Amino acid sequence: MVTLFSESSGDGTLRTRRDAKRCADLLKRRANEIIGILVTLPNFGDEKSIVEAIRLSNLNVPVMIHAFPDHIEKMDRENRRDSFCGKFSLCNNLKQYGVPFTNTSYHVEDPSSEDFKKDMQFFGKVCWVLKKLKSARLGLIGVRPSPFNTVRYSEKILESEGISVETVSLSDILWRAQEMDENDDRIREIVAEMNEYFSLEGVPREPIVKTAKLSVAILEWIEENDLNGVAVQCWPTIEKHYGIVPCAAMSVLTERSLLAACEADITGLLSMYALQLASGNHPALVDLNNNYGDSRDKFVVFHCSNFPRSLFVDKPKFCRHFALHKYGALHGKIRPGPVTLFRISTDDKYGKIRSYVVEGEITDDQLDTFGGYGVVRIKGLQSLLQYIANEGFEHHVAIVHGHVADILEETVKKYLGWDFYRHI
Repeated sequence: MVTLFSESSGDGTLRTRRDAKRCADLLKRRANEIIGILVTLPNFGDEKSIVEAIRLSNLNVPVMIHAFPDHIEKMDRENRRDSFCGKFSLCNNLKQYGVPFTNTSYHVEDPSSEDFKKDMQFFGKVCWVLKKLKSARLGLIGVRPSPFNTVRYSEKILESEGISVETVSLSDILWRAQEMDENDDRIREIVAEMNEYFSLEGVPREPIVKTAKLSVAILEWIEENDLNGVAVQCWPTIEKHYGIVPCAAMSVLTERSLLAACEADITGLLSMYALQLASGNHPALVDLNNNYGDSRDKFVVFHCSNFPRSLFVDKPKFCRHFALHKYGALHGKIRPGPVTLFRISTDDKYGKIRSYVVEGEITDDQLDTFGGYGVVRIKGLQSLLQYIANEGFEHHVAIVHGHVADILEETVKKYLGWDFYRHI
């Protein structure tokens, strides 16, 4: 913890302009270590010195406001805190100064309580997601498939938010893969992972080795450029000139937390990254693909599939692609449980970033189909589908196990200031 306060002496609280400047100087010196500020009020507090310290520090990180509770048996002049009241004054000043802040779940909380612990864990996630999103580095391998105008995006709008995109020709990556020796230790390592992750029964050795080589080629490029993940031109060039579909290679990458999005969808990749940061789980990019019979609150998500192993119920089957007829696709069912769906998109007409999020669940409903798939239940699904269609969002959405919409809303809407819609 970076603070002026001394527990032994009690010195270092903020009460004056001088205190504010001393605190701001400390925060500036330690800026590289700080991803969030906790303001705690043991009494009414001096609202002005607090907001001045935040302003002078120029940190531009999330701020959480906490106030101590009073106790009924300690309401005399010596022991009464009045933090309950002081918090309103502090929040008023923060609004005047234009400083966004996160509130605790309850107006006052004992810092030794479970409520405060949960709030700090939530705030820590918000700080982490914001820090990483604002400095995300994404890779684009190849170009978007020609028929898919839907995955167009503005690289300049992303860059204005601190999000960089590195590009490379798909032929460069394929050349790297083709030049690799299959006895290389890195290739052997990926083959071992594939045996652990996928059902390879009856699969010829050639597509397995080619998948491993492609995985290593992409990994090398990721490491060289310090990337958080890649969006890949996954068809039709790879199939024509390399002889496999890259789904399984992308699955291996995502299982290593080096995310891989299909069909050159950069903002889909960014959506995956946000979900991974918020949840700690491995995400996937899915198609909003089919209705589920006559159900109005269920639909089918699908891809060919590049889902990470941890998203499936069982080991997915390594198989031929249903349309491209090359090995490298995966077949399996997403495991049931709570999920969050999130989509980021750039709006070139208005020069902004917009997004939506929804929580639901993967059901245990059965489906006789191919690829990677799952049945999702969402309350009020039809109004969500109307929103997605009317607003012109992509047919891709990122998905992850766990409910993390609260974290994304606090981060994206409050601190990044992007357009944000939460479906409830």
